[in-house]
Amino acid sequence: MLIIQKKQIILGYFLAVTFSLFLIPSLLFAQSESSENAKVFIISPKNGAVVKNPVKVIFGLSGMKISPAGIEKKFAGHHHLLIDVNTLPDLAKPIPSDKNHIHFGKGQTETKLNLSSGKHSLQLLFADYLHIPHINPVISKKIYITVK
Repeated sequence: MLIIQKKQIILGYFLAVTFSLFLIPSLLFAQSESSENAKVFIISPKNGAVVKNPVKVIFGLSGMKISPAGIEKKFAGHHHLLIDVNTLPDLAKPIPSDKNHIHFGKGQTETKLNLSSGKHSLQLLFADYLHIPHINPVISKKIYITVK
């Protein structure tokens, strides 16, 4: 009898932990709102530019405020630069961090990149303190540059 109760308790804990693993991320990843007039754009380089390394990319933003990752503020967030990304990441989850999804979680508004020779696409995706795009995503137009 005692063994059966222990198994039931262990099963109960297991089910509670398993359920929590699905519930907690949905609570942690609640999306922030963007302002109605929010816009993000690439100031430089211009679409179609022929550039050389290092490529200086300057980010533009209006209608929102810059805030570092980890600091929750209304109508605020930080930049993420998407390089050669054909499909946007899931806009309800944190943006991945890899060579094609560059995070600027300290609130940076520009960067210098070393890109391979050839044509590249650049796009900005603004996201909140948890790297999650806002409910009304703030995404720039994609630009194309050629690196000599």
